[in-house]
Amino acid sequence: MPPAKRHWITVARDQYKFSCAHMTVFPDGTKERLHGHNYQLGLALELGGVAASEMIPFAEVKAGLAWVTAAWKERVLLAARSPHYVVVRADEVEHEFTLCGQRYVLPRGDVLELPIDNVAVEPLAAHLVDVLAERLADVLALPVVRGYEVTVSEHPGQGARCAVTLR
Repeated sequence: MPPAKRHWITVARDQYKFSCAHMTVFPDGTKERLHGHNYQLGLALELGGVAASEMIPFAEVKAGLAWVTAAWKERVLLAARSPHYVVVRADEVEHEFTLCGQRYVLPRGDVLELPIDNVAVEPLAAHLVDVLAERLADVLALPVVRGYEVTVSEHPGQGARCAVTLR
């Protein structure tokens, strides 16, 4: 019996990057200074086969990745579920908050609150698995798609991955 084959397709091009700012909080309640990254986003789909009749609609995959990178670029990412993050005041113009006891006031449009407890590549990858599941629901529902994996890289060769098995 021949060995079982596993097939993956990957989309992780330079165009799927987003520049943003963040502050990672450490377990002792200290944090990094506000700084930025040029994160690159990648998606790999595990396929049950590679027959022409099972081809994946790449345009939908690329559109989903492009949507995330456009929505997240040039923002300050904040972890809404961090116990060290407190919103002092938020309106259409400004977003005032404290993080680890330090006060910040930013233009509202520059802030992106995420439903995570820390802004680091590991929780970003885990959250983006859910975001892309919603954006790519039709693609992920295809019978040939067995699972998917999201990669968030902060430097070439340094990042985090989160995978989901569908079937």
